[in-house]
Amino acid sequence: MSELVKIVLGEDELPRQWYNLAADLPHPMPPPVDRNGAPIGPDALAPVFPMNLIEQEVSTERWIKIPEEVLGILKIWRPTPLYRARRLEQHLKTPAKIYYKNEGVSPPGSHKPNTAVAQAYYNREFGIKRVTTETGAGQWGSAMAFACKLIGIECKVFMVRISFDQKPLRKMMMRTWGANCVASPSMETETGRRILAEDPETPGSLGIAISEALEQAVADEKTRYSLGSVLNHVMLHQTVIGLEAKKQMALVGASPDVIIGCAGGGSNFAGLSFPFIADKIAGSTQARIVATEPESCPTLTRGPFAYDSGDVAMMTPLLPMYSLGHTFVPPPIHAGGLRYHGMAPLVSHVLREGLIEAVAIPQLECYEAALAFAYTEGFIPAPETSHAIAQTIREAKRATEEGKERVILMNWSGHGLMDLTGYQAYFDGKLSDYSPPAEHMERFLACLKDLPKPPPLK
Repeated sequence: MSELVKIVLGEDELPRQWYNLAADLPHPMPPPVDRNGAPIGPDALAPVFPMNLIEQEVSTERWIKIPEEVLGILKIWRPTPLYRARRLEQHLKTPAKIYYKNEGVSPPGSHKPNTAVAQAYYNREFGIKRVTTETGAGQWGSAMAFACKLIGIECKVFMVRISFDQKPLRKMMMRTWGANCVASPSMETETGRRILAEDPETPGSLGIAISEALEQAVADEKTRYSLGSVLNHVMLHQTVIGLEAKKQMALVGASPDVIIGCAGGGSNFAGLSFPFIADKIAGSTQARIVATEPESCPTLTRGPFAYDSGDVAMMTPLLPMYSLGHTFVPPPIHAGGLRYHGMAPLVSHVLREGLIEAVAIPQLECYEAALAFAYTEGFIPAPETSHAIAQTIREAKRATEEGKERVILMNWSGHGLMDLTGYQAYFDGKLSDYSPPAEHMERFLACLKDLPKPPPLK
C-alpha cells in the first residue's frame, strides 16, 4: 500500500458525522457580542440564518450527524482521493513525502460544496425559498448555485467586482446552475449604492459583498443569508476532508509531520486540519499545522486579534478574530478567495492557543509553485490553492536542507480551470508582489478603535 500514488476510499467510508472542534478546545472561545460588548444569543442571528444552522453554530457537541439527503449528494464526488505527489518530490529532489487531498474533483471544482450542500438543505428544511450570498473568486458562488439547484431553492450571488470582471466563466457556471450573479458593489442595495457613490472605481471586497447579501436577506422573511467560510457551522461541514484524510493516511501507514492549507476565511484549512488539531490537543500528534495566506492580505500574520464585524456595513455581530478591519479593501490579486479582511474565529482561536502556525506568501512565489505542480502532477491549481503548494515546497526544501524524511499533507482545495486569466497575467508579466505598508494597515485598522476588546487568553 505504501507505494500507491492515489489512495481512494470506498463510498461506505464517507464520514457519517461532522467533527466539532469547539468540543475539545483547551480554552473556550470568546462569544460573539454586540457593539456594547454584550454577548449575543441565538435569537439575534435568526433574521440572517435558519435556526437549525444557528444551533450548529453555537453547538459544543463533538459529533453532529450528517443528514442522509446531504450524504446522498456528497457521494457524487466524495470521498475525494488522496495523492502521493511523487513527481513533485522527484522534481524537488527532496526526501520529504508529499500527500495532497484533491478537493478539486467536486462538480464546482473546489471544497466549497461540502458546506454549500448542507446549508442549502438546512435552509430548505426550515422553509426558506431563497438564499443570498457573496463570492470572491467565484468558487463559493459556484458551489452555492450547484447546491441550491440540487436541493431546490433559489440562489442570488453578489460577486466581488474585480473577480466578476477577471473571471467571466465563473459567472457562467453560476448561471448554468440557475443562480442570479451580480457584480458587487451593485446598484441593487443601499450599501452598494453608497459605496459606488464614494468610489465608482472600487474593485469591491468580500466585506462589501457580504453587506449586500445580508441587506437583501433580512428584507424578506423567506430569504436567508449563506456564508462560505468564517462561521463555526461552515468549519464543521468541511471536516469531512480531514476525517477522510486520516483514514487514507492510515492506509499507507503514514502520519503527517506537517499539515498545510491556504487560508482566506479559513474553511478549507479548517476542514483538513481540525480533526488533526483534535489529535494534537489529545497529545497523540506533534504535527506542525500551517495556515498560508497572501502577503497582500495578511490577516493572521499582521492583523490584531479583535472583535470585528464580518461585513463593511457592520450588519453582523462582532466576532473574535484576527482582522485587518472591516473597511479593508485589498489589492486586486488573483487569489480572490483569500481577500477577506477577517479569519474564522475557530481558526483565530487555535492560532492564539499555539496549536497552529501562520505564514504569508507573496503572489509570484505562489504562481511559480502552481506551475511547478502543474508541470509535475498535471493538475492546474486555483490561485488560492497555490499558497498551500508554495508552503509545501518550502517545507520540502527544508527537509532537503536538514536531510530529514518528512511527511507533508496538503489540502489541494480546488482546480484553476476557471482562473486561467490569472495565469495569463503571470505569463504576460503583469503580476507583481505587494505587501501593505504600515500606514495602509493603520488606516483600515482605525475602524476597530471604538469596538469592544476580546478578553485575554487565560
